[in-house]
Amino acid sequence: MWRSRKSRDRRTVVCIACGDSVLREDAREYDKEGDRWNRRDKEFEYLCTDCDDEICHQPRNGLESLILSIESDGLSREEFLDRYADAVADDGESPGRSERDR
Repeated sequence: MWRSRKSRDRRTVVCIACGDSVLREDAREYDKEGDRWNRRDKEFEYLCTDCDDEICHQPRNGLESLILSIESDGLSREEFLDRYADAVADDGESPGRSERDR
């Protein structure tokens, strides 16, 4: 007799947001490509339910490529955020920060 699927997956996974270990069955799958239904040749990351509840579930089309295009070795957090704010402002998706805010 087959056991239920839920009882088979007793492994733990690590939440990519907070670092807590949780049972896989209690975690939420996160697919940075935004297509969790296409499972072939993918490794999923996981979020605990608390962290999943806190994130925005809006489409993130192009976010990964934008981040990769502005990222570089040795970049400080402030420099990265400045580049990100400038890149998003250039797209017209959100207002840029003024020189006073930097």
